Amino acid sequence: MAAGPWFGLLGPLDVRLDGRPVPVRAGKHRALLAALLLRAGRVVPIGELVSFLWGGAPPARTRGTLQTYVMRLRQLLGDPSLIRTTSDGYRMVVPRERVDAHRFTAVARTASRAAREGNLAEAADLYAEAVGLWRGPALADVPSDALREEEVPRLTERLMLVHEERTDVELALGNHDRLVPVLRGLTADHPLRERFWAQLMLALYRCSRQAEALEAFRRVDRVLAEQLGIEPGPELRLLHQRILAGDPGLAAPGRDAPDVPRQLPADVPAFVGREAEAERIVALVAPDGPRTAVPIVALTGPSGVGKTALAVRVAHRLRDRFPDGQLYADLRGCSSGPTPVVAVLTGFLRALGVPPEQVPEDVDEQSSLFRSLLAGRRMLLVLDDVAAPDQVRPLLPGVAGCPVLVTSRDDLRGLIAVDGARRVALGVLSPDESCALLGRTGEAARELARRCGGLPLVLGVAAAALGDGSVERFLERLGDTPVLAFAHAVLPPPARRLFGLLSVVPGVDFTVEAAANTGDLAVVEAGLLLDALVAARLVVPGGGRYRFHDEVARLAASVVVDPGPARTRLLDFYVAAVERCGALLHPDSTRPPADGVRLPRVQTRAEARAWLDAERTNLVAAVRSAAERGPADVAWRLVDGLRGYLWIGKHVVEWRSAARYGLDAAHEQQDLEGEAAMRHSLGALHWRLGDHRASVAHYRAAVELHRGAGDAVAEADVRGHLGAVLLESGEPGAARDELEACLALRREAGAPRLGDVPVLTALGALALETGALPEAVELLSEAVTTSVGHDPRGGAVTPRTLLALARHLSGDHVLDHLAETLRRSRAEGFPEATAKVLETTARVRLDLGDPLAALDLATRALAELREDADQRVTTDVLIVMAAANHALTAHAKADAQYQQALTKARRISYRAAEAKALAGLAEVRRATGNPGEATTLATEATTLADTLGLPRHL
Repeated sequence: MAAGPWFGLLGPLDVRLDGRPVPVRAGKHRALLAALLLRAGRVVPIGELVSFLWGGAPPARTRGTLQTYVMRLRQLLGDPSLIRTTSDGYRMVVPRERVDAHRFTAVARTASRAAREGNLAEAADLYAEAVGLWRGPALADVPSDALREEEVPRLTERLMLVHEERTDVELALGNHDRLVPVLRGLTADHPLRERFWAQLMLALYRCSRQAEALEAFRRVDRVLAEQLGIEPGPELRLLHQRILAGDPGLAAPGRDAPDVPRQLPADVPAFVGREAEAERIVALVAPDGPRTAVPIVALTGPSGVGKTALAVRVAHRLRDRFPDGQLYADLRGCSSGPTPVVAVLTGFLRALGVPPEQVPEDVDEQSSLFRSLLAGRRMLLVLDDVAAPDQVRPLLPGVAGCPVLVTSRDDLRGLIAVDGARRVALGVLSPDESCALLGRTGEAARELARRCGGLPLVLGVAAAALGDGSVERFLERLGDTPVLAFAHAVLPPPARRLFGLLSVVPGVDFTVEAAANTGDLAVVEAGLLLDALVAARLVVPGGGRYRFHDEVARLAASVVVDPGPARTRLLDFYVAAVERCGALLHPDSTRPPADGVRLPRVQTRAEARAWLDAERTNLVAAVRSAAERGPADVAWRLVDGLRGYLWIGKHVVEWRSAARYGLDAAHEQQDLEGEAAMRHSLGALHWRLGDHRASVAHYRAAVELHRGAGDAVAEADVRGHLGAVLLESGEPGAARDELEACLALRREAGAPRLGDVPVLTALGALALETGALPEAVELLSEAVTTSVGHDPRGGAVTPRTLLALARHLSGDHVLDHLAETLRRSRAEGFPEATAKVLETTARVRLDLGDPLAALDLATRALAELREDADQRVTTDVLIVMAAANHALTAHAKADAQYQQALTKARRISYRAAEAKALAGLAEVRRATGNPGEATTLATEATTLADTLGLPRHL
């Protein structure tokens, strides 16, 4: 804030001279100053001022009393020229931008103009600035009924319009997810304002929360009927109908639909025949008329007959009938590595918006949650290459609006008999259809079609091998050789060699870099050979990746001579690529660069995460392959290299599966280093899940294993993490011991200094939590300095955030520091770190007496987490929100938020937050007239604080 006076009317009266608060204690003085400020720069007649101060009962010496009040105000302000006397009144001489009410109006007007001109990002920032000027109800402590009746409604109505306009801009920017909590608050505070309800419904719909959007309509319908005896207006009714119909026009700008999963593979371009079968499937999947049972269609037939192609084509044809999306999974039931049902359900649940760490581990729990999420939706499920009914049953919805299309080589009699599936048997193509797929006519073409068995897969390969040549000549060359074997035999030797070697790929698909390493080729050469395999229809391309059909994969496995070296090279590639990505995600990585490996082209953290996201399923398959077939060290090294990525993405199901494979492999080989690494990984996994007890157990086991192997640096790394977990679980003494031991081990071993940063940060957090502010500032400053000196990015968002809090508690001004930290955090791209900066800024704003700004910041922090959050950060945010609502006398909201925070804190053993929530809840209960409950809660909070060694003021 620049030097000079500043006056706040949007909340309790706030007067600041050069940043120094000036209290105006007398009520009449506040009323007089507010009246003059609201008309800053204009003369306010004495009669008008009298009305504002005394209404219809002025004192006997009105003018003299008024003059006395003006004199007192001039004395308070220290500058008599701020209030000028005129012939018929008084004039406040202050720039209008120095009065928050006038600045609010000016900024809102500028924001509105920016929005009309299409500058949405600028408009959003300006609207946020305008709303941020409000600290509570306008003129909250100004005792003037006349002023309140005349000015407060006008200002409040303008604020409501600004909220509406700001929300429209945020919706246009696609920020619907962060708007939901804001709009819930606005509809709760202003339940008769239909525009807020319409915006809430639209935001919920765009978050794929259609049921909640419809429930919001039912609530506003009920409120309007009960309070006004009317029904919702035409805008709300029309929006309700459009949501029911799944109107694509409601999608966020630039999006296909509001977070609707569209998982179908691309349709097959060269498709022949099958019209009768397609019509039958359509009739069974989406029959006319009402139904209660889930339609299940089993499309069966031999390998290569075109089941997948037909299922995908029909699913694309039916897209418009299922506005909530399509789910697709390749279960690989007839391959050597079928897709586990738990992996399929995990993918489906994530596609439906379930945060990764909230996906259950148990298949039955996953299946139950999946059915619950599909209730009320209209979705189509395609389950490809199913081996048996048991693979299907956990994936079945419980509602008729979500039919299931299954493909299988099995006849699936059990699914038909028990689950009511309807079977559509797919036979080979007719001679005419086969010739059409070959693109040829005549007797020779019919003979070739016969040799292909009428199978679309083989016909496609034959058509590619035939090209523009003579069918007769092709048949002569073919002789008695099967078509697929012939297509392989006529490949150039390098392509033939690579084709066989690619049979070692353990996952569902592969990239050109994976192929290059498998074949010990340059990437460019591998790309040219893959082009040849694609042209021969022996490899299927898609999205920059490649895969085999099962029949072709079997052919590849049958022709490879010595797959061992190729498999070793492929696994080495996966390990090196994971380590390369890990070094980008965590620059303190000490692993040496890979030698002789063709690495993927990833240069940034975003590219590293994207590569790992795309390869996650294949990497887990590689871990399993290495664990079962060796080499065992590849299994645990892959998992160890993935730890940071799995932590960031919270891919807990894959993490748990892979870590168990790695642990079993290391234990079987009596590999202490590998077993310690897997205990470390499992410790991190359970820490991520908030299960501190299991985390500590795994970490302690890892410490003993590293110590036994004589690896001091690895032992230090684990002890640092162990200390952080102990700190979170409320054991500060044990935490300090582990963290200090970690730092000593690292420095004795000469480990890279950048690795000291998280340890120093944890020690600083411990000092901060226990009230040792000078120590906290010293430790956190060292963490930031070390980061800047040894990390080219110098980000260190967490220690910067904690350092700001420590300095704030020491009496320093830190808002500028936090603003810079927020910028760094957004640049890093980690929402949880950004949420923590916003939460800390909210705490500072609250301490500075600005609860409205604190509430806005905390709401933004909660939206940043997007229901996919570290529960510790979420708990901290809820506590700040509750404190802000308590300061704003919104006691019901504060009580609910403190209770929610208390529940979360106890569930994840976050003891410090538990104490804070108890103390805050005690204050709310005391303010709402429940002294007995308040005393009990306060005693519990104090006892817990003493146990944890926390300051009693928390």
